[in-house]
Amino acid sequence: MEQNVLLAELLDLAEKLKIEVRHEFLGGEGGGLCCLRGQQVLFVDTAASLPDQLAQSAKAMSGLPGLEDQYILPQVRQIIDQFRDE
Repeated sequence: MEQNVLLAELLDLAEKLKIEVRHEFLGGEGGGLCCLRGQQVLFVDTAASLPDQLAQSAKAMSGLPGLEDQYILPQVRQIIDQFRDE
């Protein structure tokens, strides 16, 4: 499956988990999950390459509770699990 499709699926999952997704220029080294005013926000660094955007987003989401309760495409789950094991 293409990386842009995997990233889209991952970001859709974030939104299902009530996480706001923001695409921002962060210089290529940023991105991740934070809490702003009580709302979880996932920042996707538009300056980063597609593989880096995918990795940063998966790493940020790997520790979220409730992932086991969601249907996740096997390819997306595999990427998340890579970071969960770190």
